[in-house]
Amino acid sequence: MDRINNTRSFMRIVHRYLGYFMAGIMAVYAVSGVLMIYRDTDFLKQEKKYEKVFEKNLDEKQLGKEIKMKGFEVQKTENGILYFKNGTYNSSTGEAKYTKMELPYVLDKMTKLHKSQSKDRLSPLNAFFGISLFFFVISSFWMFNVKSKAFRRGMIYTGAGLILAIILVFI
Repeated sequence: MDRINNTRSFMRIVHRYLGYFMAGIMAVYAVSGVLMIYRDTDFLKQEKKYEKVFEKNLDEKQLGKEIKMKGFEVQKTENGILYFKNGTYNSSTGEAKYTKMELPYVLDKMTKLHKSQSKDRLSPLNAFFGISLFFFVISSFWMFNVKSKAFRRGMIYTGAGLILAIILVFI
């Protein structure tokens, strides 16, 4: 096993093995992160048809909550049937027929990683991932000798990356 002699060797060793451990998790987050960018499009989504029976006589707001469709809006109502984008709801029977564009099962589960809240079972994984990434940021400064050309060049790139991030946050 590697010997830890000082802070630098500790950071390098932990950075290395944590990096290997996190490689799979980072791959999943990378793919799901790209999918999250295009969540407002139909990129990789498939049409899924639903036929469900809800409570009778739901109003527009209640129906929107049940169907869980973004931007839900009833376009017209005729003879107790509410017509909305990609579907209908019969208020007298409670029957709804509609279609939604959804990601395939595995990709949908991956994108839920980015949406988790503290109450979700994935929140400890998200916290661990965030803390690990922050450790990678800090430990990377111990990869090279402070007096080396690579370290000085790295500091320039660090500054440029920080400035770019700040600019993008405030645009």
